[in-house]
This record gives sequence, C-alpha cells and structure tokens, in this order.
Amino acid sequence: MDDIPSILSHVSIGTNQFEQALAFYDAVLTALGCRRLMEHPDAVAYGKQYPEFWLQTPFDGQPATVGNGTHIGFIAPTKAAVHAFYEAALAAGGQDEGAPGSRAGYGEPYYGCFVRDLDGHKIEAAFWDLQLIEKS
Repeated sequence: MDDIPSILSHVSIGTNQFEQALAFYDAVLTALGCRRLMEHPDAVAYGKQYPEFWLQTPFDGQPATVGNGTHIGFIAPTKAAVHAFYEAALAAGGQDEGAPGSRAGYGEPYYGCFVRDLDGHKIEAAFWDLQLIEKS
C-alpha cells in the first residue's frame, strides 16, 4: 500500500448540466495529464492511473448543490500546467477565483490557481515544488 500516490480513494461532485460539465472537465483535466478512465450513463471518472475524480448527476435525483467552504485541489506537474488548467477553465466557461501564482500564506513551495466550474464548484490546480518542501 505504500506505493499508492494519494491518501484519497476518490472525490465525487454532482452536476446539473452533465454534458457541458464533461466538456469543461475534459478540457481542464487534460491540462493536468488526466483522462477519462470509466464512463457510465450519468457518471464519468477521471484520473491518471485509477479513477480519482468522479463527475455525476446526483443519485437521489435531486439537484446538485455546491458545498460552502469546499473545494477540490488537483495536482499540477508544473507551473505551466497550472496556467494551462486556468486558461482551459476560463475558455470552457469557468469563473476566475484566483489567477495562477504563489500565495503568501501557503508557503514558498506552493504555486496554484482557483476557478469555479459550470455548477459553481471551486476547484484548484496546485504545483508543489518538492525541492523547496525538502528544504523546509
């Protein structure tokens, strides 16, 4: 189990506009090297090696809602990938919540951006400079 690169199995979010949300996440997650790994009629899973991020219509048939104080952070392999994610999100209809850059309160190793998807979910792409982490 020590070779699993994440502490989470997966994260799922709901959408009220499935096809449009798929187009949005196809664009932004491709910028981070992710792809669709599993597809069902009302759910799609993205990841690199295994399904880590699910987009779906809610199982209970009720409208999807956004969690206040909740956001999902995706790992970006480079600072350039953070910029590609941000630009893809805005081009696909996402809303800016914080342009790519360092954040004073997050520490020197952090570089990232924040956007809202088409349903209002807050998402982030974050590059962590491992060399700076090792020095701290």
